[in-house]
Amino acid sequence: MPWTRVNGVELFHEVVGEGEPLVLVHGSWTDHHGWQGVVPRLARSYRVMVYDRRGHSQSERPPGQGRRTEDEDDLAALIEILGAPAHVAGNSFGAATALGLAARRPELFRTLTAHEPPLMGIVADNPELQPLMQATQRNIDAVLVALRAGQDRAGAERFVEDVAFGPGAWAQLPEPVRETFVANAPTFADEQADPDWGTVDLTRLSRYTGPTLLTRGTESPPWFPVIIDKLAGALRQAELRTLEGAGHVPHLTHPDTYVDNLAAFLAASTPHP
Repeated sequence: MPWTRVNGVELFHEVVGEGEPLVLVHGSWTDHHGWQGVVPRLARSYRVMVYDRRGHSQSERPPGQGRRTEDEDDLAALIEILGAPAHVAGNSFGAATALGLAARRPELFRTLTAHEPPLMGIVADNPELQPLMQATQRNIDAVLVALRAGQDRAGAERFVEDVAFGPGAWAQLPEPVRETFVANAPTFADEQADPDWGTVDLTRLSRYTGPTLLTRGTESPPWFPVIIDKLAGALRQAELRTLEGAGHVPHLTHPDTYVDNLAAFLAASTPHP
C-alpha cells in the first residue's frame, strides 16, 4: 500500500528498484514528484523510497503547530520500514530534517547526503551574511503575511518570485507545480513557526561518524557555502562537492549532474566484498 501510518500520521510513499535502501527527502512546498527526474537512474542500483512529508500533498496534515523533530521521527520510522541502516539524501528542508535525525539517531544511516540545508541559525553570527539574510527574511515575512491571511496562491507566487527563483518565474512553472506549491503553502508557514527549524545541534551531529556528502550549487545564495563549511567542521567524514551551474534544487534543474555526484559518492562509500 502506498500509505503508511507512522507517529499517528498517514504518509504517502513509493518504493522502486532493488539493492541497498535509499530514502530521498524533499524540501518545502514540493513533494515526492520532485525526485522523478533522478529516481529511474538511482533505482537501477538501490531500493529507492520517495515520500510526501507530513502536511505535503498526499500525506496527512495534522492540526496544530508542528516541529521539525516530527519530520525527523517520520523519517526514522520510514528508514526502519525500508531497512536500516539506509542511505539518506535530502534537499533543502529535507536536508535539514536528515541532518537533525542523524544528530539524534546516527545508527539509522548508512550514508548521509545533504544539499543546501537552510540552517541559517548556525551562521546567524556571521557579519558578512547578516544583511543578505535579513533582506531574504523580510521577503519570507511578506510571504508569511499572505499565507496567514489565507492567500495561499499569492504567498506561493511571492515565494517563487521574491525568494526562490526571481521575477517572472511563477508564470514559467508548469501548472501542476504551481498547484503543488499552493496546496503545500500552509505547511511552509507551519515550518517557519517552529523556533528550531533553522538550526541543528552541531555537537550532537558530530556523533554521526558515517560517510557524508555535502553539496551546494554555484548559482545559490552565498550563505549556503558558509553553512556547508560549518557542517563539515562537525562531521568527521564529510565530503564537499560544488555542482556547477546548479542552484538550490539540482535534482530538478540538473538531474544528471545530481545523480552523477550522488551515485559516485554512494558507490565509493559502499564496502565491496
